[in-house]
Amino acid sequence: MLLPMKLLLCFLMAAAAAPVSTAEPAFVPQQSDRPQAITGDAPGFATIFDGQSLAGWEGDPKYWRCEDGCLVGEITSDTLIHSNTFIVWKGAHPRDFELKAEFRISDQGNSGINYRSALVADTVTPSNRFAMRGYQFDIDGAKDYTGNNYEEKGRLFLALRGQMTRVVGTRPPVLLGSFGDSAPLAASINAAWNSVHIIVRGNVLTHILNGRLMAVVIDDDAPNRPVDGLIGVQVHAGPPMKVEYRHIRLKQE
Repeated sequence: MLLPMKLLLCFLMAAAAAPVSTAEPAFVPQQSDRPQAITGDAPGFATIFDGQSLAGWEGDPKYWRCEDGCLVGEITSDTLIHSNTFIVWKGAHPRDFELKAEFRISDQGNSGINYRSALVADTVTPSNRFAMRGYQFDIDGAKDYTGNNYEEKGRLFLALRGQMTRVVGTRPPVLLGSFGDSAPLAASINAAWNSVHIIVRGNVLTHILNGRLMAVVIDDDAPNRPVDGLIGVQVHAGPPMKVEYRHIRLKQE
């Protein structure tokens, strides 16, 4: 049966106006399913370092520069410091998020990625405008501390590499379990580039390096735990060193 032209036009217009669902179909689990690795980033990650400039970042240019697509922090024999200093991303104060990045560090280097952090006064070097307090994914060239959760200028070591801990505020962090000994985990740290993945959800802080779980903190110390804050990367007081970061991406919840 032929539809009248007017009715046909109305039908076509209604069909065009109807919303088209782009959502993925709901996952129906099967007994045969197992967790799977994914390639690349999940949707929602945005680059926060463009690899061409320090746009959006603030730090002391004596120690920080953009070079060959990398965010470079370097201390030389002529620029030795007595206090840790940071370059800070000023784009937001993330609360719950995932952060991914790659780093390479010299043998004597000491650095870290701070998050949920704040800029604070430096009593050792008052001219240092870029001291921070907050959680840190610890990084060092000797592989002694890389992967630890360390609270800079705060409660210090919250979890060592290979540990899951609970922080309660009335005693040192409580060890809940282990992912393995520190030495085998250190063996997974590359001399060249390494991939960092930090996952922050509420009071649970997860550190992953090169696909290996390094540290998990459950921070139940409500009076002292930060709930949001700045992201920054560090050069540490000490001997000459160099650290490079690239491909820094953030997914905010």
